Amino acid sequence: MNILLTGASGFVGGNVAAALVRAGHRVRPISRRDGVDVSRMLAPADWLAHLEGVDAVVNCIGIIGETRLQCFATLHTQAPIALFDACVRAGVRRVVQISALGTDETAFSAYHLSKRAADDHLRALDLDWFVLRPSLIYGLGGSSAALFLRLARLPLIPVAGDGGQRVQPVHISDVVAAVLQSLTATETRQTLDVAGAEIFTFAEWLQRVREAQGLPCAPLLRVPFAAALALSHLGRSFSPMLSPDNLRMLAAGYHADAQALTRFLGRPPLPFAPGLLFADALAAGERP
Repeated sequence: MNILLTGASGFVGGNVAAALVRAGHRVRPISRRDGVDVSRMLAPADWLAHLEGVDAVVNCIGIIGETRLQCFATLHTQAPIALFDACVRAGVRRVVQISALGTDETAFSAYHLSKRAADDHLRALDLDWFVLRPSLIYGLGGSSAALFLRLARLPLIPVAGDGGQRVQPVHISDVVAAVLQSLTATETRQTLDVAGAEIFTFAEWLQRVREAQGLPCAPLLRVPFAAALALSHLGRSFSPMLSPDNLRMLAAGYHADAQALTRFLGRPPLPFAPGLLFADALAAGERP
């Protein structure tokens, strides 16, 4: 298949691109690294030339925090909606949208609401669509995984409140597997949560990440949630990931029923293993 892949230079997009090529597909990458500024492609006409000869579209555009040059409304909502409408005009029926866990009726953050707006628009179109909603994604090259690795190496591991927030991390290989399955599945028009096999508290997850780096368990530095929220206003100056909304999303939890994903993939998602923190999608697929 000829596949238009947006966000091709990012963590998810890069792993999807490598897997598509290995599977024999031809990838047409769209990203700033490939010379395309998606933030300027806000009308269907902007996408039509890129869709010529394309059989399917996979949208991996996503940012975890806003910057002066990148905002949720443009990258998560306006550009994808223009792309989806262009697919209708161009007759490209198969569209896979990488969204996020939490982009449902409970959405409250600017991140989730901007993703949900594009999801809802796609679901209203006469296309063979898939909306994939991953939980926290880990694996080699992931920005959130890198942050967890750094936090877990500290002599005191900082957590908001008691660290009891529930998370269900999913390895990048399972996200990629869901994308590949979406390209060939006969039953389309599906919204699918993509979560891992195990649920941890956030404190447990950081301890597992610490152990994966060969370090013993460390004591927790429990920061009252109100204080953590106040500190996050300062933290976002250093990293968009350290924003108040991201802390609130963590408090809401990242977990879902993995049974639908198991049926879709024909296997359960991968259980956590230390080596997976340092493996990309292709390397994970080669593990015994």
